[in-house]
Amino acid sequence: MTSRIPESLLEAMAPITIIAGHYGVGKTNFAVNLAIDCAAAGERVALIDLDVVNPYFRASEQRHLLEDAGVRLIAPVFSEAKTSLDVPSLTGAIAPAFEDAGRVDGARVIVDLGGDDVGSGAMGRFAKLVREHTYAMLYVINRHRNLMQDPADMLENLREVEAASRLNATALVDNAHMKQLTDAAAIADKDGYALKASELAGLPLVAKTVPITLAQENESELTGTVEAGLVYPVRLYVKNPWE
Repeated sequence: MTSRIPESLLEAMAPITIIAGHYGVGKTNFAVNLAIDCAAAGERVALIDLDVVNPYFRASEQRHLLEDAGVRLIAPVFSEAKTSLDVPSLTGAIAPAFEDAGRVDGARVIVDLGGDDVGSGAMGRFAKLVREHTYAMLYVINRHRNLMQDPADMLENLREVEAASRLNATALVDNAHMKQLTDAAAIADKDGYALKASELAGLPLVAKTVPITLAQENESELTGTVEAGLVYPVRLYVKNPWE
């Protein structure tokens, strides 16, 4: 497995790994990085775009990037038709992908789930099938997003996501970012927000994403505020439509 992914995150993953969280925390960019890095390590990987609510920042927009990296993209029907029209359009390829993940030679499945309880509801119809296999649900937090600044608000959102998806979160991923304004100060967790969120939720913190350029250039500024063993250097694949 590629060394880009920290051991703590690898151990927290499962044959079916669901990426959940509030709108705008960076779930999709995290899911795309994870899928590409797993494929680079020689794994068979399928990324399911299960966000059928938000017409922007979908994994489906990274189709060519993912396919060039060897990742199979399972996208909503509207995406396959080259439209962002919001309609109930879950593809029939999802359930077989979950079944395949349970086999010895099956592909690792990573699910990019829609934000909040509304977006997470799409997972509910597959919950029984997923629970029949080994799964992980990584809840992504970002202190710079609305309803995330306070760990108590984070926990409320987490519980809503769990109820809507009918699945339990198994770990937290700290993805503190501010898009193009992200710097070492935005990444640093000087007041221990992520650890407080972990303690409140009763879930382990298994990764701390850091833009790959910051991880390389600002190591000294991050020392003492970011646990080195949790650092996951990521690339910014998901951008604003005008970027």
